Amino acid sequence: MRDWVKNPNSRAYVSKLMANRLVSSSTLLNLRPFVRAFNSSPSSITTDVSPLNFGEKPDDNTPIFPTSAAAAAAATTSSTIDLGDAKALFSSMPTAKLLRSSANLHLAALEPMVDFGMWMMKSRLMETAGLRGIMLGTIRHTFFEHFCAGRDAEEAGRTARRIWESTGMRAMFNYALEHTTDNPTSDRNLEGFIGTVEASKPLPPSSVSFAIAKITAICSIDLLKRVSDLLRWQYRNPSFHLPWKHNCFPIFADSSPFYHTLERPDPLTPEEEEDLQLALQRLFKLCHNCLEANLPLLVDAEYTSVQPAIDYLTYAAAIEYNKDKNNPIVYGTIQAYLKDSMDRLFLAAQAADKMGVPIGFKLVRGAYMCSETQLASSLGYDSPVHNSIQETHACYNGCASFLLDRIANGSGTVVLATHNIESGKLLATKARELGISKDDHKVQFAQLYGMSESLSFALKNAGFQVSKYMAYGPIEKVLPYLLRRAEENRGLLSSSSLDRLLMRKELKRRVKAAVLGGDS
Repeated sequence: MRDWVKNPNSRAYVSKLMANRLVSSSTLLNLRPFVRAFNSSPSSITTDVSPLNFGEKPDDNTPIFPTSAAAAAAATTSSTIDLGDAKALFSSMPTAKLLRSSANLHLAALEPMVDFGMWMMKSRLMETAGLRGIMLGTIRHTFFEHFCAGRDAEEAGRTARRIWESTGMRAMFNYALEHTTDNPTSDRNLEGFIGTVEASKPLPPSSVSFAIAKITAICSIDLLKRVSDLLRWQYRNPSFHLPWKHNCFPIFADSSPFYHTLERPDPLTPEEEEDLQLALQRLFKLCHNCLEANLPLLVDAEYTSVQPAIDYLTYAAAIEYNKDKNNPIVYGTIQAYLKDSMDRLFLAAQAADKMGVPIGFKLVRGAYMCSETQLASSLGYDSPVHNSIQETHACYNGCASFLLDRIANGSGTVVLATHNIESGKLLATKARELGISKDDHKVQFAQLYGMSESLSFALKNAGFQVSKYMAYGPIEKVLPYLLRRAEENRGLLSSSSLDRLLMRKELKRRVKAAVLGGDS
């Protein structure tokens, strides 16, 4: 095995990339931090939809985005994507939609309002029928409409069709589901995921890029923790036998955190083995439906306490269903804010190549920084998360460069999920330099629906495949998702001035054109 794969910090591979001018050191080290840390409990997994980006406090005195239209235009010089032309960026967005989006982003940027809204949603005042109705109605016509695709599959389908026909961007459908606690709930959740696949069938071909699934919705958190403990123990003690284990790609690297499992865990009980088999059967059934619909399935990531079990189930499904070299059905997720992410990515890709199994990944920064750090600290261990945002950026771009190199050589697929402007520009340029066709579905960019619109439009206008991660469901079910969007992205929403800047610029241009005539 190559030395850079064994290296716990994978610095050698980053150096290798820079030495070959694949990623410049100045770009890797100077990418701008852009969001602020959020609070979450390390002792439980909240109901949420896994986010696409990394939360951390920006460096002091460091500009997040250009602070003027001129600076925004200057920042795009010599770039593959153009973020300076507001008219071109928002040409497909009707004025009413542009006005609502601008207003919602400005509201979301007011931290006291976000704090008050979160307090209200979690308070006992929501148990008052009249007040609850008023609050839910307000949320529905503001943040829900901005960040969510609809209340059901039919509304989500209409949103996806509208986005596709007006912009050419695709939908990643995610039905907001509660974490499961038992098998009947897991079975109902499976039907919800299958309904997502069915909702894509009447839509225009290629308008939906992925169905999203959360393993925590079809297998209980407690069982996932138990399986993760056993998998960790087996990695450290290869003679430890797991009779239920299916063939899968490597889940760990030597640099992975193992402090969750300090003592030899008890074997699964017969009931637990049966529940695990039922969970795998649910995942396989969902994969089969995706295969029949020719719709890839993207499995979201979670906390490190349960991620080994999630990777195990995902990789087992990938080996079973990824038969088409050019169109893998099952995608896993790599969280680049984890120190072992680069090592695990290399090892999984290497094993997949050796087995002749095509593999797809969604690459994200990550979202559970505070809880991961707090748990590790409470046990007397270093955080599994990189020590700085710059290291996370370097890891993200290094992993992305590795995956783009593989694709240029005819292996694998990737969804580059990022709200970071510098990463978007860097990776779009690298894809161009590698000769990867912009319309090649093996490389896709993705942003959350309602966020980073400038980046999404700029990438799409440059010819790349772009998807929007669309959560949908009854507002009561999606409420946890909205709370997470507000909580984990409060820094991004308050400091990501580029969208608001360019939207204001385009609104002013349209008002001026309407008043004075012509195309001002």
